[in-house]
Order: sequence, then structure tokens, then C-alpha cells
Amino acid sequence: MRLCRFGPEHVPQVGFYDERRVVPLADAIIVYSRATGRTVELAESSELLTYLPGSPDFAAARELAAWVEEHPDAVPSRAPEAARLLVPIARPNKIFLLAGNYAEHVREGGGTAAERAETFPYVFMKPPTTLTHPNAAIKIPRAAPDGVDWELELAVIIGRRAKNVSEADALGCVAGYTVVNDISQRRFRPNPGRKKREKDAFFDWLHGKWFDTFCPCGPCITSADAIPDPQSLRLRTEVNGEVKQDAPTSRMVFPVAAIIAFISQICALAPGDVICTGTPAGVGAATGQFLKPGDVIRGTIEKIGQLVTYVEMEK
Repeated sequence: MRLCRFGPEHVPQVGFYDERRVVPLADAIIVYSRATGRTVELAESSELLTYLPGSPDFAAARELAAWVEEHPDAVPSRAPEAARLLVPIARPNKIFLLAGNYAEHVREGGGTAAERAETFPYVFMKPPTTLTHPNAAIKIPRAAPDGVDWELELAVIIGRRAKNVSEADALGCVAGYTVVNDISQRRFRPNPGRKKREKDAFFDWLHGKWFDTFCPCGPCITSADAIPDPQSLRLRTEVNGEVKQDAPTSRMVFPVAAIIAFISQICALAPGDVICTGTPAGVGAATGQFLKPGDVIRGTIEKIGQLVTYVEMEK
């Protein structure tokens, strides 16, 4: 089951999503009841977590989704590009991201990739102000216009509280998966006349992650039951129609379950938290090609969908 949020931000709706159409959940309930004579008991909510694994309404939502798929012309729908898609989780409490979780990406940046047993996940965070809707634009910052890069990532949506969860049990805490682009400013160097300090390079890198709009997310959430193995997906990034990234999630150094288990040792994960699992090789910094106004990024992850992002200059 794939679910999306759409419509004006002040009155968002929930819909069933595929590449051809968005079917409003509310309309599907009405048509289903008329066609079958059965009533679907679903809470009225604009939050996708209400209908995903971990929620009491998940089973009924999945049954309705299956009926809609079997009767594709029964419920009025709209094209995804006309539906004004919104980020799947409106304002997560926590957005975690991994650095260096694909060995090829580490090596293309000039680093040395370590084996899992020799290291631990490098986790950082982004503020919710970085979130950008599908089919919307990121803004090249006026403060640092040169060096803005793409990083396509599989993102995990937490469905139930997880604290000190084991790796064996970690996937049971997942509500679903979505697509994220961890946009990064590679050349941000605030205060050019600064006095050099030991941690400058790290904080330059970190601050380059935080610019407004630097986390496009969507177009939907695929429920966890539809992706029993998150290490069997393929990621693909195109910039202006040219393939830049193409890799399987099996190449992660730390798989999804291990990432969840690690973070849950540090802080409790709550429903709606987002964990972005790192990017494979093929980022712009490897070849010196960075984003500019007018570019179009298409990030696709198998079984989830395509996240389309435009590039504009900050006004």
C-alpha cells in the first residue's frame, strides 16, 4: 500500500498513490461502501501514520487499498502532478541522516571505507525547515550559491516507539518507507577571515546540510508490509535526464535494522520520526558538477516512487 498527502497545506488530504493517479481516501471509502454494502471503519485524519503499520486502522486501510487496486476505474482520481503532493510526514520531531553508509560513496569522496565491524554509524540531523514537497523547488542559498549537491536516500518512517530495540526486532518498528534527497552545500565556508580551529571542516560540512528546503521528501510512503526487505531496493538519480546514481540498498554498510537499533540506544524513536539511510556513489562533488537554477532532479526508489525536485535561486 502506498499513501500520500496532497492538496493545500492548510487542508491536506490522504490518498492512495501510484505513478498514474492519486485516489482520495475519503472518496474511496464512499465508493467502496456503495459497491460492496460494507462499511469501512477508518478514523478521519490527514496524517498517514493513522493508516500505516503500528496503527489500529492499518488492516482496514490495507483492505480498502486492495479493493481500489482491483477496481481502478471505480473511484475518481487525479494525476499525481495535478494533486499538489505534500511531504508525507508534515513535521517530524526528528530527522536523522547517515553519513558514509555506502562504501563507494566514501571512496569517491577520497575517504577510506571501513567494514561494519570496524566502525559505527555516523548520524546527524536536519531541522524540519529543510523539508520540501514533491514537485517543488529547493532554493540555492544566496549565502553559498556554489557547491550545492544531490544525495538520494531511502528514508525510514518509524511507526511505534523504539528504545534499546534489538536489530532482530527493529524492522517491526517501521511504518513505511519514502524517498529523500539530502541536499548538501559542499563549499559553505562562513566567515572567510576566521581563525582556524580543529573542528572547522566538520562544522562547515554539517552547516552545509541545514539550509532551508534542503530535504525534499516524498512522493508517498510505502507501507512496511509491502517492503519486507529494505535491503533489496534500487535507487536511481537523474539530473536533467542524465543518470548520476544507480545502486542497490544491499550495499549499505549498516542495514536499516542496524541503524534503527543503534539510534534507539541513544534516544527513543517515536512515531513519525524519519531516518535517512545514506547515499550511494554518484554525487556531484565527485566530478565537480553541482546544481544550478533550472536543473531538475528525479530520484526514484523501487517500490516507492519518483521524487521530482526543481532547482531555483533563493530570492
